[in-house]
Amino acid sequence: MILTILLLINLFFEGYRWQMLPIYIVFLWAITFLVRKQKLEQSSFLRIFRFLVFIVLIGSGIFLSLALPIFDLPQPSGDYNVGTHDVLIELDREEVITKSKTDKRQIMVKVWYPSNEVGSVQDQYIDKGGRHGFAKKYSLPFSTFNYLDKIETNVYKDVKLAEDSFPVLIFSHGYNSKANNYYTLISEIVSQGYIVFAVNHTYESTGTTFLDGSEVYFNNEYAEKIQQDTWQEMKPVINAFKEGLSFQQRHPIVRKALKEYFVREMVERWSQDLKSVIDELEEYNNNGFFKNSLDLSKIGVFGHSRGGGAAGETLLTDDRIKAGVNIDGVQWGKIVDTSFDNPFLFISADWPEDKEDLNSHAYISKSKTIFYDARISETNHSNFMDIPLMVGFNFISEAGEIEPKLALEITNNLIVSFFDKHLKGKATSIEPLTSSYQNLKLEVFETK
Repeated sequence: MILTILLLINLFFEGYRWQMLPIYIVFLWAITFLVRKQKLEQSSFLRIFRFLVFIVLIGSGIFLSLALPIFDLPQPSGDYNVGTHDVLIELDREEVITKSKTDKRQIMVKVWYPSNEVGSVQDQYIDKGGRHGFAKKYSLPFSTFNYLDKIETNVYKDVKLAEDSFPVLIFSHGYNSKANNYYTLISEIVSQGYIVFAVNHTYESTGTTFLDGSEVYFNNEYAEKIQQDTWQEMKPVINAFKEGLSFQQRHPIVRKALKEYFVREMVERWSQDLKSVIDELEEYNNNGFFKNSLDLSKIGVFGHSRGGGAAGETLLTDDRIKAGVNIDGVQWGKIVDTSFDNPFLFISADWPEDKEDLNSHAYISKSKTIFYDARISETNHSNFMDIPLMVGFNFISEAGEIEPKLALEITNNLIVSFFDKHLKGKATSIEPLTSSYQNLKLEVFETK
């Protein structure tokens, strides 16, 4: 009876999988053992104690299975299969995050590319460094996320690259996150005919696995150092919004924060990482794995959260980039005093009206060509990542009420449509997406 109920739970909750069957069997055995012991044992105290222990065990098992499910990643819908290839970029730039003055910056990049083949080895969902860093972030054992080995990524390691020349996109992840948390987003874009260089910002990502297998994690000491006492700088901004100042009255206050708050330096540092990747593209296109596969006349940049800010900063300061996307990140830095020269798409979560809208000031001049302002209702900040698929409860994942795969579908279609139009030059339009998705609100600002 109990096993039947658990199997019904399996069918009801997405993410419960047949791999949990051994746990069901253990629970069934525990119940049988408990009942038999109760018949033999006369002590009411021991019977109650065993029953309570059993309830805790079975409750914990079910909760963990629902909170951290074995989930399905959406299958990429484009014409291509997706492959990945890891590269290490060693720079002659001082590593400012570590204590040693002789350390040089090293960046791991996972390159996602179109393929016409299906490989024998699927790409691992989140590498060891990312998993271990994520566990350290929440003071969990390293083994906590071993269950992710069961996730089917639909992405193949080092499979043959399709014979064509593809537009190149550079991707930047969120703070204390990792590009491997964006499988749904990136694999869908790549399946539509793009090569994505996903940068891992060493020491400010959750974790990094280098080619030799060594791992480094988020540097908490450096994070505390650069954040110390900086929140005081944001108090005037918060008060300006809270006190109901007009846009014109609060603009100089917000402008000062956008240009001076400590995150500005981080965004500029990350932008240097993205530019360093672009510096290598010509060499990659001339030799090695990606020879003759990169269309360097069509380079775009996109990112999420602080990585979105880094993407905007890079578009603003590097004329090799033709279009950019910021996914729910504040655009810190110099943009408040200028505008983009190229097309730009800003995608926002459904933030409450009383949230300080810094980007309304950052993007005051928008773009000299075209600027898209998209908002997806019922989303929160994590809805642009795999986290709502990976974690079964919204109060843990900090996701919105929208169905997780729908949020990712809308985001993917926005980004692909944007780059199809402004990199590939397709005669397409983003605006019709608002008719397909009631959760999508889109404003377009075009300079004639």
